[in-house]
This record gives sequence, structure tokens and C-alpha cells, in this order.
Amino acid sequence: MNLIDWVGSFAAFLTTASFIPQAWKTFKSKDVSGISLTMYGLFTAGVAMWLVYGVLLVAWPIIIANTITTSLALMILIMKLRYR
Repeated sequence: MNLIDWVGSFAAFLTTASFIPQAWKTFKSKDVSGISLTMYGLFTAGVAMWLVYGVLLVAWPIIIANTITTSLALMILIMKLRYR
């Protein structure tokens, strides 16, 4: 793995890891009152597009990080729609 891959992997780890505590809190509390539906819809679509971009480039750090983040964001978006 070259330096570029290490930097990309570390960036992917940090951004994905930073999202997990908030997702966990939301799953436990089921409190989605402070979440904007429009923002989360756009965020989920954006992360999904990063996933597609990673797949097209065959860039594993992008694919792995955005698969995890898209899954978590989609679950929170579904909760927002269900519990609003």
C-alpha cells in the first residue's frame, strides 16, 4: 500500500468513525426530533454517490467507508421517516 492509499484509508476511517457515536445514540434513543429530513436525505444521497464513485475507481478505502456510512445514514433516515 502506497502513501496515497494510507492517507485515503486513514481519512475514511476517521470520517466513518466520527459518524458512529451519533448513529449509535440515535438508534438507542430513537430520538430523531433534532434531525432535519432534508439534510439527512441529501447527506445519504451524497454518501451513496461517494460509494458509487469509489466503486467506479475501485478505490477500496472509499468503498468500505461509504458502504458503512451509507448503511448507517439510511437506517437513521428510515427512523426519521418512521418516528417523526
